Amino acid sequence: MKKRLYRSKDERMLTGVLGGIADYFHFDPTIVRLLFFIGVPFTGFFPLVFFYIAAVFIIPKEEERFE
Repeated sequence: MKKRLYRSKDERMLTGVLGGIADYFHFDPTIVRLLFFIGVPFTGFFPLVFFYIAAVFIIPKEEERFE
């Protein structure tokens, strides 16, 4: 079965994008969220926020997985 990136329905704070990325790369979602919010000021705010908003529309929602 192919590994796919989804917005998480279990590990979500707002839309599940960061939780889905954490699940895809097998990281703790809290670490991914911390890295994102630490990275926002260092990139000048706009690039990471733009990436997050784009990811909300591009990455599909996670449906029920039968594994």
